[in-house]
Amino acid sequence: MSEYVASVVWSRQAEELFIDNKYSRGHLWQLDGGATIAASSSPHIVPLPYSVAESVDPEEAFIASLSSCHMLFFLSIAAKNKFIVDSYQDDAVGLMQRASDGRMSMTQVTLKPCVKFAVNEQPSAEQLEEMHHQAHELCFIANSVKTHIVIEIVGA
Repeated sequence: MSEYVASVVWSRQAEELFIDNKYSRGHLWQLDGGATIAASSSPHIVPLPYSVAESVDPEEAFIASLSSCHMLFFLSIAAKNKFIVDSYQDDAVGLMQRASDGRMSMTQVTLKPCVKFAVNEQPSAEQLEEMHHQAHELCFIANSVKTHIVIEIVGA
Protein backbone atom coordinates (compact mmCIF):
# COMPACT_ATOMS: atom_id res chain seq x y z
CA MET A 1 0.00 0.00 0.00
CA SER A 2 1.18 3.51 -0.79
CA GLU A 3 -0.16 6.83 0.43
CA TYR A 4 -0.08 10.06 -1.56
CA VAL A 5 -0.69 13.56 -0.26
CA ALA A 6 -1.86 16.71 -2.00
CA SER A 7 -2.84 19.92 -0.27
CA VAL A 8 -5.35 22.19 -1.98
CA VAL A 9 -5.12 25.79 -0.73
CA TRP A 10 -7.57 28.64 -1.44
CA SER A 11 -8.17 31.96 0.31
CA ARG A 12 -10.80 34.62 -0.24
CA GLN A 13 -9.35 37.94 -1.32
CA ALA A 14 -10.17 40.93 0.89
CA GLU A 15 -12.18 42.67 -1.85
CA GLU A 16 -14.33 39.59 -2.56
CA LEU A 17 -17.77 39.50 -0.98
CA PHE A 18 -18.00 35.74 -1.68
CA ILE A 19 -21.75 35.33 -1.12
CA ASP A 20 -22.40 37.04 -4.46
CA ASN A 21 -20.53 34.13 -6.13
CA LYS A 22 -18.01 36.59 -7.61
CA TYR A 23 -14.79 35.24 -6.18
CA SER A 24 -11.66 33.79 -7.73
CA ARG A 25 -11.55 30.04 -8.12
CA GLY A 26 -7.76 30.27 -8.40
CA HIS A 27 -5.98 28.10 -5.85
CA LEU A 28 -2.80 26.07 -5.38
CA TRP A 29 -2.06 22.38 -5.40
CA GLN A 30 0.87 21.59 -3.13
CA LEU A 31 2.11 18.10 -3.88
CA ASP A 32 4.08 15.85 -1.55
CA GLY A 33 7.14 15.95 -3.83
CA GLY A 34 7.42 19.71 -3.34
CA ALA A 35 5.79 20.99 -6.54
CA THR A 36 3.22 23.78 -6.28
CA ILE A 37 0.80 24.07 -9.19
CA ALA A 38 -1.56 26.94 -9.93
CA ALA A 39 -5.06 25.52 -10.31
CA SER A 40 -8.54 26.85 -10.96
CA SER A 41 -11.97 25.84 -12.08
CA SER A 42 -12.30 25.41 -15.82
CA PRO A 43 -13.47 28.50 -17.72
CA HIS A 44 -15.96 26.08 -19.35
CA ILE A 45 -17.57 25.66 -15.93
CA VAL A 46 -17.01 29.00 -14.17
CA PRO A 47 -16.66 31.98 -16.53
CA LEU A 48 -13.74 34.39 -16.58
CA PRO A 49 -12.64 36.37 -14.61
CA TYR A 50 -13.59 34.03 -11.77
CA SER A 51 -11.61 31.15 -13.30
CA VAL A 52 -7.96 31.44 -14.23
CA ALA A 53 -7.54 30.18 -17.80
CA GLU A 54 -3.74 29.81 -17.46
CA SER A 55 -4.06 27.44 -14.49
CA VAL A 56 -4.65 23.71 -14.60
CA ASP A 57 -8.22 22.68 -13.88
CA PRO A 58 -9.40 19.39 -12.34
CA GLU A 59 -10.76 18.13 -15.66
CA GLU A 60 -7.44 18.70 -17.44
CA ALA A 61 -5.58 17.12 -14.53
CA PHE A 62 -7.83 14.06 -14.68
CA ILE A 63 -7.08 13.57 -18.38
CA ALA A 64 -3.35 14.25 -17.89
CA SER A 65 -3.25 11.81 -14.97
CA LEU A 66 -4.74 9.01 -17.08
CA SER A 67 -2.40 9.81 -19.97
CA SER A 68 0.69 10.05 -17.78
CA CYS A 69 -0.04 6.77 -15.98
CA HIS A 70 -0.59 4.98 -19.29
CA MET A 71 2.64 6.41 -20.72
CA LEU A 72 4.74 5.41 -17.72
CA PHE A 73 3.55 1.80 -17.90
CA PHE A 74 3.95 1.77 -21.70
CA LEU A 75 7.58 2.95 -21.44
CA SER A 76 8.31 0.27 -18.86
CA ILE A 77 6.74 -2.44 -21.04
CA ALA A 78 8.61 -1.23 -24.14
CA ALA A 79 11.92 -1.30 -22.26
CA LYS A 80 11.25 -4.83 -20.97
CA ASN A 81 10.56 -5.88 -24.57
CA LYS A 82 13.88 -4.31 -25.69
CA PHE A 83 12.24 -1.57 -27.80
CA ILE A 84 14.04 1.77 -27.60
CA VAL A 85 11.54 4.64 -27.36
CA ASP A 86 12.85 8.00 -28.58
CA SER A 87 9.70 10.03 -27.81
CA TYR A 88 6.12 9.71 -26.68
CA GLN A 89 3.36 12.28 -27.12
CA ASP A 90 -0.30 11.93 -26.23
CA ASP A 91 -2.81 14.62 -27.15
CA ALA A 92 -5.50 13.13 -24.92
CA VAL A 93 -9.11 14.36 -25.04
CA GLY A 94 -11.79 14.10 -22.38
CA LEU A 95 -15.54 14.23 -23.00
CA MET A 96 -17.66 15.82 -20.27
CA GLN A 97 -21.36 15.13 -20.60
CA ARG A 98 -24.42 14.06 -18.67
CA ALA A 99 -24.04 10.42 -17.67
CA SER A 100 -26.84 7.85 -17.61
CA ASP A 101 -27.56 8.75 -13.97
CA GLY A 102 -28.18 12.38 -15.00
CA ARG A 103 -25.03 13.79 -13.42
CA MET A 104 -22.27 15.59 -15.31
CA SER A 105 -19.32 13.28 -15.68
CA MET A 106 -16.12 12.76 -17.63
CA THR A 107 -17.68 9.90 -19.60
CA GLN A 108 -14.83 9.18 -21.98
CA VAL A 109 -11.14 9.88 -22.27
CA THR A 110 -9.40 9.15 -25.54
CA LEU A 111 -5.67 8.66 -25.33
CA LYS A 112 -3.87 9.31 -28.60
CA PRO A 113 -0.32 8.08 -28.03
CA CYS A 114 2.22 8.71 -30.78
CA VAL A 115 5.38 6.76 -30.00
CA LYS A 116 8.61 7.14 -31.93
CA PHE A 117 11.04 4.29 -31.62
CA ALA A 118 14.72 4.13 -32.51
CA VAL A 119 15.11 3.47 -36.24
CA ASN A 120 15.92 -0.23 -35.95
CA GLU A 121 13.57 -0.88 -32.99
CA GLN A 122 10.13 -0.82 -34.64
CA PRO A 123 7.52 -3.12 -33.06
CA SER A 124 4.88 -4.66 -35.29
CA ALA A 125 1.37 -3.20 -35.17
CA GLU A 126 0.30 -6.20 -33.10
CA GLN A 127 3.16 -5.74 -30.63
CA LEU A 128 2.40 -2.03 -30.33
CA GLU A 129 -1.26 -2.71 -29.68
CA GLU A 130 -0.42 -5.39 -27.10
CA MET A 131 1.97 -3.07 -25.24
CA HIS A 132 -0.73 -0.36 -25.09
CA HIS A 133 -3.27 -2.95 -23.93
CA GLN A 134 -0.92 -4.09 -21.16
CA ALA A 135 -0.25 -0.47 -20.14
CA HIS A 136 -3.97 0.19 -19.92
CA GLU A 137 -4.56 -2.94 -17.84
CA LEU A 138 -1.76 -1.99 -15.42
CA CYS A 139 -2.54 1.74 -15.12
CA PHE A 140 -3.53 2.48 -11.51
CA ILE A 141 -5.51 5.55 -12.49
CA ALA A 142 -7.47 3.78 -15.24
CA ASN A 143 -8.22 1.00 -12.78
CA SER A 144 -9.61 3.58 -10.36
CA VAL A 145 -12.24 5.26 -12.53
CA LYS A 146 -15.46 4.34 -14.29
CA THR A 147 -14.74 6.58 -17.30
CA HIS A 148 -14.61 4.77 -20.64
CA ILE A 149 -11.00 5.02 -21.84
CA VAL A 150 -10.25 4.66 -25.55
CA ILE A 151 -6.74 4.27 -26.93
CA GLU A 152 -6.22 5.44 -30.51
CA ILE A 153 -2.62 4.69 -31.46
CA VAL A 154 -1.26 7.49 -33.63
CA GLY A 155 1.39 6.72 -36.24
CA ALA A 156 4.80 8.22 -35.67
